[in-house]
Amino acid sequence: MAWAMWPDEEQIDMTRPLVRLNPPALWDANGNHHSQGTLIETGRLAIFSGQIAAQKGTDHVPASLREQTDIVCRNLRLCLESIGASPSDIVSLRAYIVDWTPDKAAEVFEPLVAFLGDTMPAMTGIGVNALFSPELRIEIEMVARVPDQS
Repeated sequence: MAWAMWPDEEQIDMTRPLVRLNPPALWDANGNHHSQGTLIETGRLAIFSGQIAAQKGTDHVPASLREQTDIVCRNLRLCLESIGASPSDIVSLRAYIVDWTPDKAAEVFEPLVAFLGDTMPAMTGIGVNALFSPELRIEIEMVARVPDQS
């Protein structure tokens, strides 16, 4: 069975490690700093567990969603560095946010966009009632392409 790619196959530069997909029939996700999908050239993927506001050497978890998001983004960066990757290698992110309401967007998206820079991976945000521990307000899972080390 054949499937159609977006944009047209002739327009995709397969020398690029990841191709961001925004099918024209779907709403434009670029305004929300993400893509509808990511095409991955062959290679290895790293799948990281949800990162929380946990820091090595301390049990302290800040109360604010923004501070927790900052820590989560630092943890995501450490995950990427462990495989020799950068935010441009992120395939997708899935964020779980406790008691999500739109007025909390800046607390999450400002640190997240600062971490991502120009990268716009596929991303999903999910409002949840609770996470593993009552003080936690955000958790983000990540899939990243492992760069070729040759």
